[in-house]
Amino acid sequence: MSFLTTLINGISLGSMYALIALGYTMVYGIAKMLNFAHGDVIMIGGITTLTIMQSLQSAFNLPEVACAIISMLAAVIVCTVLGVTIEKVAYKPLRQASSLAVLITAIGVSYFLQNAALLTFGSTKEMITFKFLDKLTIRVNDQLTIQGSTIVNVITMTVIMIALVLFINFTKAGTAMRAVSEDNGAAQLMGINVNGTIALTFAIG
Repeated sequence: MSFLTTLINGISLGSMYALIALGYTMVYGIAKMLNFAHGDVIMIGGITTLTIMQSLQSAFNLPEVACAIISMLAAVIVCTVLGVTIEKVAYKPLRQASSLAVLITAIGVSYFLQNAALLTFGSTKEMITFKFLDKLTIRVNDQLTIQGSTIVNVITMTVIMIALVLFINFTKAGTAMRAVSEDNGAAQLMGINVNGTIALTFAIG
């Protein structure tokens, strides 16, 4: 049963990595740049979730489910705004610059976010635990238990990935993204707002 446990945990963790990688490759495929700050934006999202959840629990004594939903929605908003801001401030002025200049800028943004987080929140390791997910835990037998967090994680990641595929293939904005990815110049001649499309890609990523 240890193999099945490891397999289930691997699928859970792998689905998270896959979703993060999907955002990373979206930016590369459309903007043709390696966004080294992508992982750091995810890190800011984690810190936001932890900070807001702890604040809500201590200040308002709200139920854990409500705190989790509010804190995660706040993290989504913060990451979206941060992603668009980074694109506007750091990457947009370098749209016609060499790939080396964009690469160095991306590394600089990454270091900036890392050190800003260290200076603000410190380097102490902390974890977020959602105890209400324990109710969803499935106990197969004495040796195999599927945690509720694993079940919710896999389902959530699957739904998000399917929604993203549908968005890219069946919406006007998704068509614009694919057009910009194929040929930036031709897309602009066809009336597509290239800068807006790239900004949207960073927001979704």
